[in-house]
Amino acid sequence: MPKTKKKESNDPELISEWPLPVAVTLGSGVRVKGILQEIRSRLPSPVRKSLNMHAGGLILVMPETSKTAFRATASAVSSALDDIADLPIIPREIEDILTITAAERKRWLEDGRLPSAGTRTVRLQGRARKITFHVFDPRVVEDLLDRGAVDEWREEDAAAKAENRRRAAYQAKLTRSLKKKEKAEQTERAEEAATRLSGWDEFGRDGLLR
Repeated sequence: MPKTKKKESNDPELISEWPLPVAVTLGSGVRVKGILQEIRSRLPSPVRKSLNMHAGGLILVMPETSKTAFRATASAVSSALDDIADLPIIPREIEDILTITAAERKRWLEDGRLPSAGTRTVRLQGRARKITFHVFDPRVVEDLLDRGAVDEWREEDAAAKAENRRRAAYQAKLTRSLKKKEKAEQTERAEEAATRLSGWDEFGRDGLLR
């Protein structure tokens, strides 16, 4: 249940606060902002800006003269937060939670190490264009965070990169060796051909073929 109190000021206000546990935010301020945006989207437009981030949670501030709207909005926020722990994690949130780059996220998503929980399509604010992106299960992300999977993946990637460099160097060396061998064989064949032709000329001059 939210804490509700009346703030003393020149313009009295009604205030409700909802602390968000680490199990929900996973220690990410970006995740808190994402939750704020999600809850705002479920509220009527006139009251959306009354809900904001505050000390790792959410805070609703409205004029004391808006008691009816305040009670309705606070109730709506409380209801929306009931299942907020299951809210899928979007790309910018997972990058902040796991401290990874966009390139790492895309690479690990493509090779299956970072499992997708599906896709989400949204319309960009003020634009007609829509974008689709992968979202992630909060419990899966929490597990990856707890067991330090990112460090393991980076070590794997570094080892794979080193192996690829070794193979590329070997392939380049092999290619140079084959080209050198081919060139030597071509030179040898040319010399043999020149020797054979020279011998035939001698036969011709000495009249041995007549």
